[in-house]
Amino acid sequence: MEIGLLTAFLGGVLALLSPCGALLLPAFFATAFSTRARLLLHATVFYAGLAATLVPLGLGLGALGSLFIEHRDVIIGGTAVVLVALGLAQALGFGFDLARVLPGADRVRQESAARSGLLSTLLLGAASGVAGFCAGPILGAVLTLAMVSGDSVQAGLLLAVYGAGMVVPLTAIAAGWERLGDRGRARLRGRGFVLLGRELHTTSVVTGVLIAVVAVLFWRTNGFLTMPSLLPTTTQAWLQARLSMLSGPLVDILAIGLAVAVALSIWWATTRRHT
Repeated sequence: MEIGLLTAFLGGVLALLSPCGALLLPAFFATAFSTRARLLLHATVFYAGLAATLVPLGLGLGALGSLFIEHRDVIIGGTAVVLVALGLAQALGFGFDLARVLPGADRVRQESAARSGLLSTLLLGAASGVAGFCAGPILGAVLTLAMVSGDSVQAGLLLAVYGAGMVVPLTAIAAGWERLGDRGRARLRGRGFVLLGRELHTTSVVTGVLIAVVAVLFWRTNGFLTMPSLLPTTTQAWLQARLSMLSGPLVDILAIGLAVAVALSIWWATTRRHT
């Protein structure tokens, strides 16, 4: 689970820096919110929008994966193949936009551009969680890991960490935007190059290799079960005890209910502005 969380966080970072929209969000936050207090406020609201979209996806996929947990060997092999395929797609620039298959995602994206203030930031976060042609394989890989976790709480946590991987560098880059200068921004943006007649990008290739490496680790360590622990045993036991307190259908229902409440609040605020 630890390596899965680390992968999810790095995936969020690389999704933020993906070639299609590299530095667009940090640039927007840096120019729109000049003071650090407002930057932190809007970054928090942005993360709330991300979580409102991503965490329910994780909860649902984790619950779905628990139905097939008895076929673990087959699932591990299939997951490794899927992750390798997503890694190759990412490295070669064959992306996809998951927002196109989710009902209402396009409308949320349009509303985020039409609104202003905290509501706009919340909607922007909700749309950014699943949108992006270049980030599609990255999110697909994280969702795949969430499904094979077989636990809805862990799957929801995985997607929450993925969102944090977007927000933490977003806030840091926006806060130091002026100090970065053109050279620093160019380095973060990466660069394109041609290989065997095909245009590739350094960020996409690094991300694709990362996903492929995770696929091999997932297969070789029986779904990360035999992976050496990144945390001390006592710390891991403490975290598992706390997570076990959050498991169960009641918590799942409450989490989904909270996500629905957030979605209804966004809808109510949007319709109220039209009236």
